[in-house]
Amino acid sequence: MITAHGGELGWRRVAGDPRGLGRALGAAGRQAVADHLLPHPLWQQVTGPAHRPAVRRMAATVARRFPDILAEIEGLAEGLDLPFETVFAWTCRGDLLADTPEGCTTVMLPGPEPVLAHTEDGIPGLAGHCFIAEVRPDWGPGFHSFCYPGSIPGHTFGWSAAGLVMTVNNLRLTGLSPEVPRMVLTRAMLTAPDIDAALAILRAGAGSGGFHVTLGQCGDPRLVSVEFGGGAVSVREVTVPSAHANHALHHPAAAAEAQIVTRSSDDRQARAAALLVAGTGPVDILRDHGGAGRLPIWRDAPDDPDDENTMALARFRIGAAAIDWDIRDHRHSPPRYAGRQG
Repeated sequence: MITAHGGELGWRRVAGDPRGLGRALGAAGRQAVADHLLPHPLWQQVTGPAHRPAVRRMAATVARRFPDILAEIEGLAEGLDLPFETVFAWTCRGDLLADTPEGCTTVMLPGPEPVLAHTEDGIPGLAGHCFIAEVRPDWGPGFHSFCYPGSIPGHTFGWSAAGLVMTVNNLRLTGLSPEVPRMVLTRAMLTAPDIDAALAILRAGAGSGGFHVTLGQCGDPRLVSVEFGGGAVSVREVTVPSAHANHALHHPAAAAEAQIVTRSSDDRQARAAALLVAGTGPVDILRDHGGAGRLPIWRDAPDDPDDENTMALARFRIGAAAIDWDIRDHRHSPPRYAGRQG
């Protein structure tokens, strides 16, 4: 059962084969992409001629290893009424460029019923145009995922009918030559039956851009923190209350300083860690505006230096047989949506 209250975050139900799913998601975001992404400098940069060889190389990998996801991106392009190569290039933005405006902070609380909480931060112009996709594919388990207009599901936060919960944070790894888009890997993970199957997708993958993923599973007491990119996969079980912003903490790139650590990510990591020590609850951590650093966890500044604002705050309590979840789209509002999956 799902309850809904006033707010701006939309809800879209889509079903069918991969191409049909993508087409429906594209149509849902077509106007927002035209108004807010096509004129954006990042769109112009990512879809420009300099990146076409890398985009074509990654498209060939996806066609070979993930044909269903390739079909979904083809459908997404049809729904957006844009060329496939342009939309596929946008899917590869975090693989082509080390520093993109995609933030997020995750709070991880292990225990008998682990809790995951996550703020989704993105391009400010997309505020009010994002939505939760309730996806019922012809193959694999159904799932829910926060969606940005113009992007496939799976690189934000989501939960599935198989009992898997996943949150995703951007990592700004440098010096990569990617062979597969990181967003395709996390899209595949979202339909995995369990944590170990999701990790197997990463471990079998070629090099990609960097992401941090937290995984939880109904009936499995583990919370797993995963940092991947450039062909390396680092997996740590979360055993104490922890937080993660947008730089690698245990991936090899962290030791090699092969990443960009923005001031916002550094401030949010430090502030969340301090609030955890103080015993602050996960929702209050993620909507915090304080701290010694000048850049807060909840991001709503029009001049944010990373060009990111908070779009949503999701909280998941992962029980033995069900997931209790709620999603806010304003800092001090009650949940926009809440429900139980199980």
